[in-house]
Amino acid sequence: MNLLPKSSKEFGSVDYWEKFFQQRGKKSFEWYGTYLELCEVLHKYIKPREKVLVIGCGNSELSEQLYDVGYHDIVNIDISEVVIKQMKERNASRRPHMSFLKMDMTQMEFPDATFQVVLDKGTLDAVLTDEEEKTLQQVDRMLAEVGRVLQVGGRYLCISLAQAHILKKAVGHFSREGWMVRVHQVANSQDQVFEAEPRFSLPVFAFVMTKFRPVPGSALHIFELCTQEQGKPVRLESADRLAEAVRERQHYAWLCSQLRRKAGLGSVSLDLCNGDTGEPRYTLHVVDNPTVKPSRDSHFAIFIIPQGRETEWLFGMDEGRKQLAASAGFRRLVTVALHRGQQYDGMESIQAELSTRVMELAPAGMPPQQQVPFLSVGGDIGVRTVQHQDHSALSGDYVIEDVQGEDRWYFRRLIFLSNRNVVQSEARLLKDVSHRAQKKRKKERKKQRPADTPEDFPPVPGQSIDKSYLCCEHHKAMIAGLALLRNPELLLETPLALLVVGLGGGSLPLFVHDHFPKSRVDAVEIDPSMLEVATQWFGFSQSDRMKVHIADGLDYITGLAGGEARQHYDVIMFDVDSKDPTLGMSCPPPAFVDQLFLQKVKSILSPEGIFILNLVCRDLALKDSVLAGLKAAFPLLYVRRIEGEVNEILFCQLQPEQKLATPELLEMAQALERTLRKPGQGWDDTYVLSDMLKTVTIV
Repeated sequence: MNLLPKSSKEFGSVDYWEKFFQQRGKKSFEWYGTYLELCEVLHKYIKPREKVLVIGCGNSELSEQLYDVGYHDIVNIDISEVVIKQMKERNASRRPHMSFLKMDMTQMEFPDATFQVVLDKGTLDAVLTDEEEKTLQQVDRMLAEVGRVLQVGGRYLCISLAQAHILKKAVGHFSREGWMVRVHQVANSQDQVFEAEPRFSLPVFAFVMTKFRPVPGSALHIFELCTQEQGKPVRLESADRLAEAVRERQHYAWLCSQLRRKAGLGSVSLDLCNGDTGEPRYTLHVVDNPTVKPSRDSHFAIFIIPQGRETEWLFGMDEGRKQLAASAGFRRLVTVALHRGQQYDGMESIQAELSTRVMELAPAGMPPQQQVPFLSVGGDIGVRTVQHQDHSALSGDYVIEDVQGEDRWYFRRLIFLSNRNVVQSEARLLKDVSHRAQKKRKKERKKQRPADTPEDFPPVPGQSIDKSYLCCEHHKAMIAGLALLRNPELLLETPLALLVVGLGGGSLPLFVHDHFPKSRVDAVEIDPSMLEVATQWFGFSQSDRMKVHIADGLDYITGLAGGEARQHYDVIMFDVDSKDPTLGMSCPPPAFVDQLFLQKVKSILSPEGIFILNLVCRDLALKDSVLAGLKAAFPLLYVRRIEGEVNEILFCQLQPEQKLATPELLEMAQALERTLRKPGQGWDDTYVLSDMLKTVTIV
């Protein structure tokens, strides 16, 4: 028997409710949860001796259960004569002090200030079915009557799904009246059992509106959110922020309900925030693996990503996480990234903190009381030390952090917080500047500093950077592209002229400067803050062979191309990111591959030179267009895709007759590497130039 209305408008109809309770008979109907689900919040806001009015009581057992635990002064009203008759008969002998009255809550017959609590379980939701004028007028009368019959200090306790229009109306009405507004989450959808009757996947909330004595001229508004039955309320600055916080809780509950019902929802991610500050503390990604056969031990697992490793392909990209889930052998794997700026006490404390929340994301069919394994790499949470945090007018907030990588090496990273999962620049630290020594020095400085003084660690000297090591695979490929120049074995003695657009931490131009002693490098960087970062934190320095120009790369190249004595470069490198996250291409900005601009680049490149471009483009149609434009300007075009990343390195030349087959490319790369591996010259033994060019293809 379908007892739920076909249209929400039917909720406001007297005829609907008369028919509903005639069909229902004496069986109770519990909107938005049973007494056991609501008792925590009810007992928190209602005292046993207070006089309580229940509006729209229906045939719910809620009033009866409150009566049975000591709340005897309860008056129930409802618009349905059928249900009032049922409830009187049901309670006449067992609960003699509780009354049931047929009454319209928009025209109540009680004197002013009669009650200390007005309890509403779903009634406001039933009446406020839309935002038409007639409906809003009826709700205004209802809420005005609630305010009239309540004493000062009394509370309107409204159990609701807190849909946007209902929250807006209730909060707006009572805040204008000068009441304190608190929204309290009382039941998550995952706590509800959807079996015999239709229920709601949205979480249930209680509006707790406390009546204050009017203060003429007062503009004080109090908005609070309490997300757990016994949790600490959080004060919010406005009604809009309160509505936003409620929406976040609703979205999370809806997501959990979807994840319980079915697998394969695609890429699902969410943040778990610090309850006191609201700052993100964990980022979760839910990965389903339908190829795993169900068994008792293969349902569900949690993978804690060590700090600093969330940017790696295996943990930071959808495809990587799918591979991780497949190798772990679970139907559903939830990866957990730890946020910088948050304190963590170790793996056990993280497990304890997450255990309740992650169970809300468990797949359907998981046996009750099933133990969920927590997995990680090496069994610890990794090491991350934020060395510096600042703001750039062009790049926004950024951090410099040291993280522990493989083989106990430490790496320094530049991260823009607007894109916190992307490493903008990275350098390896020399092992003699150990992280342990840094931690010891910080501990000693902390002892010497007053407790309320913020940490301000001095810069670690530039000598701590291993300048012979390139962390980024795309930088390694760009350097390998120099083998395409004529006579690579002579490059150390050749006065190469290079233009590098995009400085970042300076690793790329610094590597060229240090390994090609006759080279002259012009680096162009639009953001002056990045020059400070490179110099102070990444061991970068200018010299008579290395100059940094603070300018827009577009303007700088346009100026060179239009100059009377046009300068020519043997190598031009673009490693510049876009500040617009909405584009399908994050590197370089589209203007850098515009056809007219490419002609300017071409005009300052020497005839046998090479133009090397780092391309990061997820839009396949846009990428095809970029490649076609480059091919039109540069007849010879090689592409080297970076495995496990979106990056593609493009090597562009002007002379098509210079085209080399793969064996010739590898031979030239080997010749260049032999030249660079000179005694006394630092070189990373894992860096094999020819490996960088094995997979190069010609467009």
